[in-house]
Amino acid sequence: MWGFGGRYYWPRKENGGKREGIVVVFAWMSSEERHLDRYVQLYSSLGWNSLVCHSQFLNMFFPEKAEALAFDLLKELVEELKVGPCPVVFASFSGGPKSCMYKVLQIIEGICEAKVNPDDHQLVRDCLSGYIYDSSPVDFTSDMGARFIVHPSVLNMSHPPRLVSWIANGIASGLDSLFLNRFESHRAEYWQTLYSSVRMGAPYLILCSENDDLAPYQVIHNFAQRIRELGGDVKLVKWIDSSHVGHYRHYPIDYKAAVTELLGKAAAVYSQRIQRLEGERMGLEGTHNEMSNPIYNLRKAALSPTQSFPGTSLVPTDHFLMPSSMEYYDGRDVGSVPDERKEGLIHLPNRPSINAHGVLGQILFDVCVPKNVEGWDIRSSDSLNGRPYASTRRHAPFNPIKCIRRSRL
Repeated sequence: MWGFGGRYYWPRKENGGKREGIVVVFAWMSSEERHLDRYVQLYSSLGWNSLVCHSQFLNMFFPEKAEALAFDLLKELVEELKVGPCPVVFASFSGGPKSCMYKVLQIIEGICEAKVNPDDHQLVRDCLSGYIYDSSPVDFTSDMGARFIVHPSVLNMSHPPRLVSWIANGIASGLDSLFLNRFESHRAEYWQTLYSSVRMGAPYLILCSENDDLAPYQVIHNFAQRIRELGGDVKLVKWIDSSHVGHYRHYPIDYKAAVTELLGKAAAVYSQRIQRLEGERMGLEGTHNEMSNPIYNLRKAALSPTQSFPGTSLVPTDHFLMPSSMEYYDGRDVGSVPDERKEGLIHLPNRPSINAHGVLGQILFDVCVPKNVEGWDIRSSDSLNGRPYASTRRHAPFNPIKCIRRSRL
């Protein structure tokens, strides 16, 4: 309890069967494994594994120690998520956020200087889907050390001996005085980190009591209200006479119902997030393939007459004939098409033409058009709408030589 760092473990890791998710439990200081058993059993009954973290008291005064513990905890979590990604929920009790959890949030957000693979950061962010605060968060003011260390829930004594209280008070007061200047800056950083966690888009469940002197209801209510103002999904459950970290013991039915609802929300948030990420990734891959291999798309369109480029479908009907069986639609009527179906009719582009001023056009002109056209019967077309050609020599005798010349031209 009085040292630095902490430890973490998997109480009952379910390797077989279906795992709904992982609850990372940030236990209160001075807690032991037996104190967390009821919570681990609750999560397990809902199909969730638990990764429990016990942190030491001095981590509150030495953030670098809390950061080291958070770094090791994240490595363990990342290894598990690499085997099989799943929703993750952070469950914090009492001083758990200050002694470890807020450093975990800073690491995955890239705020800390801890050298972690960015892909590992992203993996945890993608999986983080919910928060549970039990008798938390606690506002760590300058006198919190003295009040916290002599609390019955911390000393595990309903009425600690007077000598023990004096010793604990002396040590905690000395730490408060020694780190007074740094404490306020750490406190501001701590609250800012908790507020910024709303960017993860995960729901919150906050469990508190009006009779909790270590985690005052007003502080917790203000935290919940601020998260709501920032756009977070918050459910605040308040009891009247429940003790600090004793809500599940006093109100097991209500507690289990609230936790069940939160874990269900977390699973839904994770599922929607993964579907959105998969859709974005497939969209990016599709764009990349279209840009990098346009010839493949052209071949695919040519081989499949009923498919055009992505997003357009050419469906042959009895009113529309493909180019293989008739001329391209050139602006003329292609049949009697009902008005309601004309809108869906796809007008194919005009015949491809050669630019007369281009290099190829000039070569063909020089080769195919004779220099001397004297004596030719040059006729002009009135239009391309199907009307017969008109000529000034309508009654001239038939000359087969001129017909041959015209056909060659």
